[in-house]
Amino acid sequence: MTASSLKSRGSWTNALFVAPYLFVYLCLLIYPLIAGMGLSLFKADLFGGGTFVGFENFARLFRDEVFLQSVANTFYFVALTVPPLTVLPLFLALLLNRTTRVAAFFRGVFFSSSVLSVTIVTLVWRMILMSEGGLASNITALFGAEAIAFLSDPKIVMISMAIITVWWCLGLPMMLYLSALQQVPKDIYEAAELDNASWWRTLWSITLPSVSRTIILVAIFECVLQFQLFGQPQLITQGGPNGASRPIVLFIFEIGFRRWDVGYAAAASQILFAIILIATLVQYFVTTRRSRSEALAQPKVRGNA
Repeated sequence: MTASSLKSRGSWTNALFVAPYLFVYLCLLIYPLIAGMGLSLFKADLFGGGTFVGFENFARLFRDEVFLQSVANTFYFVALTVPPLTVLPLFLALLLNRTTRVAAFFRGVFFSSSVLSVTIVTLVWRMILMSEGGLASNITALFGAEAIAFLSDPKIVMISMAIITVWWCLGLPMMLYLSALQQVPKDIYEAAELDNASWWRTLWSITLPSVSRTIILVAIFECVLQFQLFGQPQLITQGGPNGASRPIVLFIFEIGFRRWDVGYAAAASQILFAIILIATLVQYFVTTRRSRSEALAQPKVRGNA
């Protein structure tokens, strides 16, 4: 048997190992994506069949005030959650990047919220934030103040959703940062210490450039994740009051599974997919370009800052 035939046989053998994953990937991701794009061009319901309407569903969406409100709500929520979920975990990781028992205990405490289901998280926070009988209202009553309508005031309901989400999602990015910090060679810190570099100078010149890729990863991951907000408003406010907490995914759910207009819901899903894709690409290119320019302009670590 020739070398070329052996190489070809080895390639087919390797392909057999990858085939199960590719099959599942095509069935669960690629096919639904393509099918959803096709469905968005039809006026159809859950009972099958449909009429081809072209881009009429998309035109209806841009005239739909409820959909436009859900888009604004989603962008507002992302702006409220992604920066804290990028910065706060890094701050916690810097504090807890030690080999002490106290640091290990607090790592477990902060990560524990991430393993809770959305049902448990929303149940706990509903009991805290509800206007009548909630923990927050009882605390304000002790000081003679009026209870804050965290869940029924249109101006602050999305802020409440953001607080719940930041508390819930803080643990995973913190662990990613901890993993990245522990990969930084100790020799670099020892050299900076010998050069009498301050903690602040070490942070900006060594630590942050070393974990810059992880910062980009966390920012992109959280951006994609928070654009898909659904469980918190669905279980706590049902999108209210007056649609002030209805995100795009909840709009898609209501249109598809309550009004049974799956073609219209599929069109909204394609718009959400495009928004996430554009936001992720923009964030990736801007962040990577900035990190590269800062790395090129960064001076060597010498002397006190």
